[in-house]
Amino acid sequence: MIRYSLKCQADHSFDSWFQSANAFDALAKSGHVTCPACGSADIVKTLMAPAVSPARKSGAPAPVPANPLSTPATKAEAALAALRAEVTANSAYVGKDFATQAREMHEGTSPHRAIHGEARLEDAKKLVEDGIPVMPLPFLPPRKVN
Repeated sequence: MIRYSLKCQADHSFDSWFQSANAFDALAKSGHVTCPACGSADIVKTLMAPAVSPARKSGAPAPVPANPLSTPATKAEAALAALRAEVTANSAYVGKDFATQAREMHEGTSPHRAIHGEARLEDAKKLVEDGIPVMPLPFLPPRKVN
């Protein structure tokens, strides 16, 4: 596999991976390489620095974060992580039974409490249409995997 830095006629820059240099040439000639910003098929390769690892030095390796993907990279990601922590700490996860339990609480057949869970789109629309106060959360529930 080879990665090329590419540019379209409108000066949009982007990268893409190809099986080989010949594969890029064939795909570009047939118009299958297009700019993701404007859709232009007039694409040229640009200069790029090769990804070369520095020589290893004796001694301890540089520290690597335990899980760099779990650390919020932006303020928005940090805010979402804080919201998720607040929701999970202060409400009960009811899973796919959310729509039923929300309706029961609204109708007074079950005690009111803070819940969060999952609902099919049709069920969520019906709750809103019936005046039941619900809102979507900007994250998915955690999935347990073995």
